[in-house]
Amino acid sequence: MMLSEQAYHAIRAKILRGEIALGAPLSRRKLAVEFGMSLLPVAEAFQALERDGLVESRPRVGTRVCLPTAEEVRDRYELREALESQSARLYAARSKPREKAAMRKMAHCLDALFNQSVGSTDRDFLYAVHNYHLEFHLKIAEIAHSQVLREMIERNHVLVFNWLFDVASSRPPLPRNFHRDLIGALNSGKVETADRAMRRHVRFGLEPVVENIGSRAVSARFERVKTAR
Repeated sequence: MMLSEQAYHAIRAKILRGEIALGAPLSRRKLAVEFGMSLLPVAEAFQALERDGLVESRPRVGTRVCLPTAEEVRDRYELREALESQSARLYAARSKPREKAAMRKMAHCLDALFNQSVGSTDRDFLYAVHNYHLEFHLKIAEIAHSQVLREMIERNHVLVFNWLFDVASSRPPLPRNFHRDLIGALNSGKVETADRAMRRHVRFGLEPVVENIGSRAVSARFERVKTAR
């Protein structure tokens, strides 16, 4: 793996773990020293993270972790809902019995992990739980047998942003059988049932997330204006 890729994954992990907060400044020099590498690979990692929408660079301000507005958070949720509801529809129509059984088992494990994570401050454990959650939803898209749809979900980072917003906003705990109920609906084989279930699933906790992150974005803009005067 190239040094720039190592830096990319290391910085991305710090952001998703909540070690670097939304809106926090990023120093190429400090990160280069921390990673034991030159400034160039860190700068290249910043460019890749900026393309992903995780960081932003501005003249005379420098590079910061993106702090989205309430509208931008809603936009991300709406994009995820559109992509994943279609994924759910195709899964319901195309999944085989063996695939359904595997997803039931995965959903059971995921719910157990989320239930265990309530109140946890172990960032390594929470990072692993969110990684497994990402794999779970990508697996639904994979079983839907639409490579283009799976690539769209990955390319638009809709699950990564969901993860980021969850960590940053401390979203309310999920219902105990949250993912088992979702897979139960998808495994019914009824396309409209699967669609509705996925939309409810994606929208869960949206308002607290929007309120929390949106208010922080407003406060940050106010501070920038005040500082500029």
